[in-house]
Amino acid sequence: MRSVISWDWYRDPRVLAAEERRLFRPSWQYVGPLDCLSSAGDHLVGRLVRAPVVVVRDGEGELRGFLNVCRHRGSLVVAGDGNAPRLRCPYHAWTYGLDGTLRSAPQCGPEIEAELPALGLVPVRVATFGPFVFASLSADGPPLDVVVGDLGEVIAGVGLDVAGLRRRQRFHYELACNWKIHVDNYLECYHCPVAHPGFSSVMDVTPDRYELAETRCRLSHRAPLRRAATPPAFAAAGSVTAGSYHLLLPNVKININPGRQNLSIGPVYPDGVDRTVGFLDYYFGADADEAWIEQMMAFDTGVGNEDAALVAAAQAGVAGSWIDRGRILPQERLLASFQRYVHAACADAVPGELA
Repeated sequence: MRSVISWDWYRDPRVLAAEERRLFRPSWQYVGPLDCLSSAGDHLVGRLVRAPVVVVRDGEGELRGFLNVCRHRGSLVVAGDGNAPRLRCPYHAWTYGLDGTLRSAPQCGPEIEAELPALGLVPVRVATFGPFVFASLSADGPPLDVVVGDLGEVIAGVGLDVAGLRRRQRFHYELACNWKIHVDNYLECYHCPVAHPGFSSVMDVTPDRYELAETRCRLSHRAPLRRAATPPAFAAAGSVTAGSYHLLLPNVKININPGRQNLSIGPVYPDGVDRTVGFLDYYFGADADEAWIEQMMAFDTGVGNEDAALVAAAQAGVAGSWIDRGRILPQERLLASFQRYVHAACADAVPGELA
């Protein structure tokens, strides 16, 4: 079949503006680990595409989320993760309680004092999935448990216990491509035998063994270990029996490799039409020793480097081509579902010649 969206959608800033409004603002985005918010005053900073946010544990033990933007002049209120009894803007010392209310504004005068109750930090929704904290700018979108669906059961089905995971490190990356090209690539393994020889020597990527699944809010693929080959030590030793890879629409990736208890999670964000930024938080269980982690990370990094070259080449091709669009094969059906999702949400918000 022909691609659902034309190649103009990978290079036109008007499309990106529609995607930010229609896809990213209503969505749930991963922020960080729940165990960083165990005590009153603990806080995590993150961003929902371009909107900076802070999630805090308040004095009553509740999780609260806010735009990390001072109501005075727009400065970031909190610079990084940590703990504080109040959130104090470093620009002019406007100070907010852990419930987001503005508590003090130096030298503000009676007019601003009268407005203090209305000048609190702007709230955002916060929810958790296992040990992971998410936030959303939308006040009326679906709850996180609807978006996640049965993912907990799917993850448990490959032998992973998310409750036993702890974050070890965060890896930031940049890619020379439109964010959708990166997601398109993530959702298909048609390219794996050609472009990922190391991955394909461990995982069985033949179409009859490589499993694809989708729900309303999630696109997933599962890669069993090859039967006839002896897998490398990192994949053979441990309780996780298969590779399990998931996209929470539109842009949060969750990756589980075979072997010992491990998971990486993080968002993919557009940074202009031809550049993508993102991060992955790597979590491990108690059975993952340093030697095993190093082996698995080397494997994961190798696959990531190969993908970075692939998506940059794809962007270079579509950016300057007068060809209208590409083709999608049956084994790329998750990619087709993703493109239909993007098109359905954004087509009426882009110029008619692009829709």
